[in-house]
This record gives sequence, structure tokens and C-alpha cells, in this order.
Amino acid sequence: MPAKSKSKPSAHNRSTVRIIGGRLRGRRIPVPPDGVRPTPDRVRETVFNWLTPWLTGTRCLDLFAGTGALGLEALSRGAAEAVFVDQNRRAADQLREILRDLSCQHARVVVADAQRLAYAAMGSFDIVFLDPPFGTTDLQVLCKLLESSGALAEGAHIYMEMNRRQTLPELPATWTIIREQTAGQVRFALAERNPAVIKE
Repeated sequence: MPAKSKSKPSAHNRSTVRIIGGRLRGRRIPVPPDGVRPTPDRVRETVFNWLTPWLTGTRCLDLFAGTGALGLEALSRGAAEAVFVDQNRRAADQLREILRDLSCQHARVVVADAQRLAYAAMGSFDIVFLDPPFGTTDLQVLCKLLESSGALAEGAHIYMEMNRRQTLPELPATWTIIREQTAGQVRFALAERNPAVIKE
């Protein structure tokens, strides 16, 4: 398929995912051809039902963005800004094209390794999506990095996705799991950050 056609795929093309709620509902996003595993529709529906009370006006960080489906869903449903991070330059270029096509002005794409990202220079985020390719990233290490980076607002919510055979990672003391579920081959959970829980 020619590269220029990827931003407007057929609704019947299996290599797309759709935005399922909000102002961009029904728009389809192409899946990069490099083994990207998009979050399934039913999982995203559940996750964004969880996030509804906090989503409007938030700054979101979509790590391991891939298709950008999580960050785009957040923007569609009222998030004020989203930063997409992926170390795959081809996926990042495709995502920039999608953001232009969807007129998502308050969004940017960063090409970087999530474990080497200069978080301190990016400001704080209210919602973070952690959806690395299964078996490639130590979520426990990444969660600790996020907590120490200064990238999380007080009261931030962190979404984590992993293979259902995995157990949840040991989390920073400031994080509490408030939702957890499995669907198909996916285990997913939502944590809330509350620095007050570790007062000396």
C-alpha cells in the first residue's frame, strides 16, 4: 500500500483501529506495519469509562504510542493536550500525519526511548498510558522512573497494560491500584498517584 494512502484507510481494512468515543468517534487510525499491537476496542472502552471523571482538560502522555490510539481517544474525549512517545521513527512519522489529518493541534510526537526520555523538560502529566510491547519492558522499572522523574502531577492516573499471564509490577509507594481487569490476552489496570500516603 502506498505510504500516502495510510492516513485514510478503508473502513474495511483490518490494519486499522477506530476511535470509539468523543468528537472523533468513528475515525479510523492505520496500524503501523512493524508489529504494533493496538489496545483492543473493548479494553479501550473500559479504560475510558474508568477515566471519564478525570479526563476533561488533562495533559496526557502516551508512552510506546504505536498507533496513538490511547492518546487520540483521550483527545477525542476532552483531554487538553497529548504527548506521544515512540522510538520507532516510522510509526512516529505516521502518527504525525494522523494528527494533521484529524486537526489535533494540541498534540506532539517525540521520537525517544521511554526509559531515556527527558521527562523533567516536559512538564507534569495528569494521565499516563503505559502500553509497551509485551515482554520488552520492565514495567516496575518504568513505573519507578516515572515516579522519580517529576513528570506526574499530584493525583495523576497511570494506565498499565500487559499480557494477562503477567502479574502487576511492584508499584511506587505513592501509587494505588483503583481498577484492574483482564480481557482476552490482556491484563490492564489503573493506578492513582497520591503523594500524601507516604508522609513522614
